Amino acid sequence: MRILLFCLLLFNLCSCKSEEPLKQRNFSEVEIETLLKDSLLNVRALEINEGRVVAATSNGKILSSILSYMSDFEEGNYWSFTDDSLMPSNFRSIAFQGDNTFTLSIGSPAKLFQDGRLVYYENNEKAFYDSMDFWNDQEGIAIGDPTDDCMSIIITRDGGETWYKLSCDDLPKAKEGEAAFAASDTNISIVGNHTWVATGGKASRILYSRDKGKTWEVFETPIIQGKATTGMYSLDFYDENNGFAIGGDYTKPNDTLNNKIRTIDGGKTWQVVANGKGPGYRSCVQYIPNSDAKELVAIGFRGIDYSNDSGDTWKHLSDEGFYTIRFLNDSIAYAAGKGRISKLTFRE
Repeated sequence: MRILLFCLLLFNLCSCKSEEPLKQRNFSEVEIETLLKDSLLNVRALEINEGRVVAATSNGKILSSILSYMSDFEEGNYWSFTDDSLMPSNFRSIAFQGDNTFTLSIGSPAKLFQDGRLVYYENNEKAFYDSMDFWNDQEGIAIGDPTDDCMSIIITRDGGETWYKLSCDDLPKAKEGEAAFAASDTNISIVGNHTWVATGGKASRILYSRDKGKTWEVFETPIIQGKATTGMYSLDFYDENNGFAIGGDYTKPNDTLNNKIRTIDGGKTWQVVANGKGPGYRSCVQYIPNSDAKELVAIGFRGIDYSNDSGDTWKHLSDEGFYTIRFLNDSIAYAAGKGRISKLTFRE
């Protein structure tokens, strides 16, 4: 019996060693299909939800297109528009809660709508909200520039029916010139109860909550900062430990120093990666699903870039400019920017 058990153990060990390692993907091109083109469009807020691509525009319109599950998510390219009842709102944030769509405007007065119904209003000359997301069907968060001596954070705990603003007594104090960028609706990243918020400007830090916004702490980052146009423009977390942020200075889009940072400890510490190498300024970065925190896509008005080694090296795939991107699966995404919304298919 002992001999038999030893042979079985030896066989299992040899079998494990002989298994082939998982194949590392390496995208070499991206196919871009324009779904909607309009010179008046300016889209920085885009989400995919239950078979729909929904975008919020700078002129107060909500655009929606149904993805057909019967044809492998090929869209019929039929778009529905809201009427002008939400104008003159400049939407930079969109989020979903159950069957409801929430949109949030920048500037003062700040207006947050639930399916076209006003649910939050803030009349403050400094009000400027940048991003919004939900933890679950009942609890959500939006962040904005400081109106006092802390970042503006509003919370809902009742499915978006009511929102309240956190007191600066309960938040880290903002540094001089610290704010955020309404560039792609990706200043917030949520994994479970964990929440990370990227600030930017003269100071660019991470605000972190482990309990859905009840308590907060702040972490420093090595990303370029010190000017009103510098810092993190976009943040994404793959899981509780692995996160990536990108930005730079949009007035110097070719600069590649200290504009890409990575964490492997949940945001407590960050390191600069691919320093002095492309891409330069980008307004949005997203992990590709099911990539074990290896694959990233970064986009901006200077093009589309891809990494398959957690951001250490990058490949420039296209000069086509976009502001924001969301993935449907591990090879198809939707992107939006000035004048268009497009489907992106990544291929090896």
